[in-house]
Amino acid sequence: MTWAAETKLPAMSLAVVGVDHANRDGSDRRFEILLCKPGETVELRPEPRNRHDSRAVAVFSARGVQIGYLTAERCGRFGGLIASAIEIQAVFQKQTQFGAWIRVAFNGDAPIVALDEPASNMVHEPRHALDHDTDFIPDPIWDD
Repeated sequence: MTWAAETKLPAMSLAVVGVDHANRDGSDRRFEILLCKPGETVELRPEPRNRHDSRAVAVFSARGVQIGYLTAERCGRFGGLIASAIEIQAVFQKQTQFGAWIRVAFNGDAPIVALDEPASNMVHEPRHALDHDTDFIPDPIWDD
């Protein structure tokens, strides 16, 4: 049994970035984000053959269209959790100027979208984020 399976991981919000790049099929990531509704399921898919980062984790909408990637700081940890077969459920949380926020929960827990969560329950936004939404601050950063 892995550490993640033995330890109760808290639900958290994660930034989705890279939304200004076109998908291979020509679909527009920002347009797809506009179609996403809070609470709608999203899928996390590791991309070990990604030419820019072998630890990349892509995020796909409920319609199967890529909306972006987890930030590079999160990919190693989440790729490892996915590879360890820990159950991860993810939902769309909200659109932002830099991309989007998703909410993830672990070990059978369902992610709960609460846009008015207190600041103490959320993670830092990406360093390059242009969004200065003071009502949304993500979860604490895990130690690796």
